[in-house]
Amino acid sequence: MSKEVKPVSVPMHPLGGGAEVTSEQEPLCVFGTGDLGRSLGQRLLQTGYKVVYGSRRPLGCGPLPHGAQVMSYADAAQWASVIFVCIHREHYGFMEKLTSQLKGKVLVDVSNNPELNLYPEANAAYLQRLLPGSRVVKAFNTLSAWSLQSGPSDACRQVYVCGNSTEAKQTVGDVATKMGLTVLDRGSLSAAQELEDFPLQLFPEWRLPLQIAVGLTAFFFFYLLTRDVIYAYVDQGKDISFRIMVSLANKVFPIVSLIMLSLCYLPGVLAAFLQLYRGTKYRRFPDWLDRWMLCRKQLGLLALAFAFLHVLYTLLIPIRYYVRFKGWEYVIKQIKENQTTTFDTTVAWRTDSYYSVGILGFGLYVLLGITSLPSVSNALSWREFSYVQSKLGHVTLFLCTLHTFLFGWDKFLRPSTYKWYTPPGYMLSLVVPSVVLALKLLLLLPCVDRSVTRIRRGWERTEPDEEKTLLT
Repeated sequence: MSKEVKPVSVPMHPLGGGAEVTSEQEPLCVFGTGDLGRSLGQRLLQTGYKVVYGSRRPLGCGPLPHGAQVMSYADAAQWASVIFVCIHREHYGFMEKLTSQLKGKVLVDVSNNPELNLYPEANAAYLQRLLPGSRVVKAFNTLSAWSLQSGPSDACRQVYVCGNSTEAKQTVGDVATKMGLTVLDRGSLSAAQELEDFPLQLFPEWRLPLQIAVGLTAFFFFYLLTRDVIYAYVDQGKDISFRIMVSLANKVFPIVSLIMLSLCYLPGVLAAFLQLYRGTKYRRFPDWLDRWMLCRKQLGLLALAFAFLHVLYTLLIPIRYYVRFKGWEYVIKQIKENQTTTFDTTVAWRTDSYYSVGILGFGLYVLLGITSLPSVSNALSWREFSYVQSKLGHVTLFLCTLHTFLFGWDKFLRPSTYKWYTPPGYMLSLVVPSVVLALKLLLLLPCVDRSVTRIRRGWERTEPDEEKTLLT
């Protein structure tokens, strides 16, 4: 600690044990002996700090980490200059009675609310108003008790800090750094509300991709249900509702997967044409396009999940009762009628190409998903990451689109394909990826690619009015 502390004698632990604290290391105080308080204290002890707990029931607060001491709030507040407040907002009132003991000390508010906009002001701001003589810092509220016990990793390693005192934030930041955490300073205490909202957000970056996935899945499910199941019942009197579970689902999953994969690359193509139109890269994209581009990773991962489902459902086809029944029925019919089927080389080429292209596309699909993982992408240079996600990504889109075209083959020429004058689902799924590939092909033309490259290197097209102004 930066603050000098005179040697003091520490009273014995109310439940037994004791230690003498010297100026070599000032203890840290934790108000509250709940799950988070115990986990935080244990982590501080493992880091090398001495920990003193403040509790309303020192003699009945339950088991605490070995080596920690516990006493009343008033006594514990006198031991340390940094106090972690691990109690809920509704219990802050008792600290008003400890104004003299807490004056000038750093209070680290780690609390969160059960829901958004529950109070008109942030918990940390409320605590600062209750104790104007203390220096309140908002921190550690984005960490769970489990992550503190098991050791945080990746996003859980980040600690957001805000407060009005730079010295207090530095003190808290030093403690977090010694715990192996990464400190991110968010400014003054006015940012506390934003920090307290972080843990309450449920998949904020996934919200739009999930809405798109659910919307596409619901639309194509009911669309194909109408074309396949309801049409067969109304027009032919057949009950094939059993096909909903596997056959219908195995049509929906690849359709949604292909459309969502194309939606990953469509905003990049639109952004390139927008820059060409504007002649500069220094103007902001529209908010809808900016938001779309920020969720491309989530769109891609959801598309990969639907592709996995398609593969799994396809592997089930040979063992389905319906498929085995139809296969034996066809064989028996051929035997009874003493007929044979001539081997069709064209069909063999088409089916083998269809499966081969699908396997290659899925393999690249998986590669894109693996390289999007932080542990993998952090090991790649920007050029390597861009090559995989952009160039190989478009190759993946091309292969998956070709896979769908091979599946359809010449079915679009058959009138029976258009039940109730509606196109089959796979034809609808080809619209967006075909548009993306066509636009990307235009961008690859040398004359267009040269202009896009110049713009992205900082070149700007001068408007006629601006050019006249510069000349005068």
